[in-house]
Amino acid sequence: MFQVKKYSGSREKDYDLLIKQLKALLDGETNAIANLSNASALLNQFLTEVNWVGFYLAEENGLVLGPFQGLPACVRIPYGKGVCGTAAQNRQIELVADVHQFPGHIACDAASQSEIVVPILKDGELVGVLDIDSPIKSRFDEVDQQYLEKFVAELVNHL
Repeated sequence: MFQVKKYSGSREKDYDLLIKQLKALLDGETNAIANLSNASALLNQFLTEVNWVGFYLAEENGLVLGPFQGLPACVRIPYGKGVCGTAAQNRQIELVADVHQFPGHIACDAASQSEIVVPILKDGELVGVLDIDSPIKSRFDEVDQQYLEKFVAELVNHL
């Protein structure tokens, strides 16, 4: 059975192990909701100092809440609004050190101080975004960005 392990190497090695665990966890499963649910649980278990990990899925006029770990969240986010809507509209990662400085930030959880949002693209089409919040300012950096992109790239193979 799949089991999350404690990490003890460099952050890069830990992320490599996380991605291997994701591959093993999703192997043979084709249901997107099940895979997104397990991916959010895996990230929530792996990452430290986070208060929300989950997915928003693309719809015609914006994003709708998908599988997540954390407190109840905003259900719908229009494209171009907040960190998630901006990342979805621009199809670019948003790495925000202080969400209170982000124009139009949507405060679903008042405890959130920093955020990273990774767009999920499959065959050039927006599927949704991976959204991770932290109660600590400047929690996320370029290492997180690089490896979360790899995480999403692996996840796309199972959506």
